[in-house]
Amino acid sequence: MLVMLKECAWESLGGELVVVHDPREAYTLADPDGRIAALLEELARGPATAEELSQALTARGVAVTGDDVRDGLTGLDSLGLVENADERLLGDPDADERHFSNLTFFGVFARLGRSRAEFVRRLRDSHVLVLGAGGGGSSLVQCLAGLGVGALTLVDRDDIAPRNFARQFLYQHADIGRSKVERAAEWVRAYDPGVEVRAVDRWISGPDDLKDLTGDVQVIAGGLDGALDANLWVNEAALRAGVPWVAGGMTRTQLIYFSVDPGRSACLRCDESDLPRPDERTTAAVAHRLTRGLRLANGLTGPMAMQVGSLVAYEVMRYLTGVEPPRAAGCRVVVDLLNGLVPVWQPFPRDPACPACALARR
Repeated sequence: MLVMLKECAWESLGGELVVVHDPREAYTLADPDGRIAALLEELARGPATAEELSQALTARGVAVTGDDVRDGLTGLDSLGLVENADERLLGDPDADERHFSNLTFFGVFARLGRSRAEFVRRLRDSHVLVLGAGGGGSSLVQCLAGLGVGALTLVDRDDIAPRNFARQFLYQHADIGRSKVERAAEWVRAYDPGVEVRAVDRWISGPDDLKDLTGDVQVIAGGLDGALDANLWVNEAALRAGVPWVAGGMTRTQLIYFSVDPGRSACLRCDESDLPRPDERTTAAVAHRLTRGLRLANGLTGPMAMQVGSLVAYEVMRYLTGVEPPRAAGCRVVVDLLNGLVPVWQPFPRDPACPACALARR
């Protein structure tokens, strides 16, 4: 394997070596004999195999064996300082140009055993079912297309109206009256013809309406409007299909997103099990009933719609690539506009008797 040093800087300080790769932190490594500094200097000359590095270090008078070099590379790899040089690119000039920024981003997470190109390939081989092409959904579609997700199925039954323009930037004045999913699919095809996209103009009135859409998807993203229990339908469909579901939305002042990882995390039905009983005569129960019955005007402005879409898209990316564990699995992440947009995690209570979780494929 050709090993390549990532962008970093270092300086010897007494018997230690200070190395900076990410401006957030500096590593201080014990290096009394200067062997790590010498290894970094050789790596900085360009990609090399462990054997080539061993020979180069020996030639400059640094007493190391091949095993010493391999151990050193393992240590640098654990700090995220090296990667597989052969897997920095996809190997196709057009694809490398198209995904230049994505490849650069994934370089932060690349290691000798997991390359930046592999992360991008996982996205290109993925199929995501997107529910809703409205406020958060329209920006979600744009984010997923930008990431290079290979296939998208878009589901909505709404038509484009002038009131959408403050927050749904897929659409234009000439589109008024057209189906949102048809227009969104056109946008995706024009944006990147390499993304396979299907538009499904359909009302969803229960989990059975999603059965034929979940068979070959890796993630379900987005949510449904209209009925109080609509998201519980999606929750059930995701659990039956055994695929993660990521959704988000907004109350008056709070952005909220969450995800359900079937068989691993608590689900949305678990969260419902912890709510007050309908017949309870307590302040909490009455407040909950009033909240459920409250019909809020849609106050999702453009910046907030894009924020929701990007938060959901990033969680989807975590599931598809494994770049890091999902951060919202089994919990609601609340970002409050009145609290400086500081995220707060609110875990779902896990219900051992949850009938929905019992449906999850193992």
